[in-house]
Amino acid sequence: MRSLIFSLPFLIGLASPALCDDAQPTLPADKAAEMQSMKDFLQANADCREFNDSCSYCVVTDGQANCSTPQIACVKKAYQCTARSGK
Repeated sequence: MRSLIFSLPFLIGLASPALCDDAQPTLPADKAAEMQSMKDFLQANADCREFNDSCSYCVVTDGQANCSTPQIACVKKAYQCTARSGK
């Protein structure tokens, strides 16, 4: 009886990850198109010097984007230019 009492929580713990539904759904085609790559964004916005996606904040230096680490529990959005060069 004692072994049953101690093994029951263990068995429940092993089965619980299988019961989780934390698989992320795939994005609809229109939403996937909106989430463009950083390279495409920089090519389309050559004069952009600072941008973000609500998760990471980036500064463009010598044509290369230097970005912060993504914030915890952020929801990624489309890139948005926050500062443009005066050229």
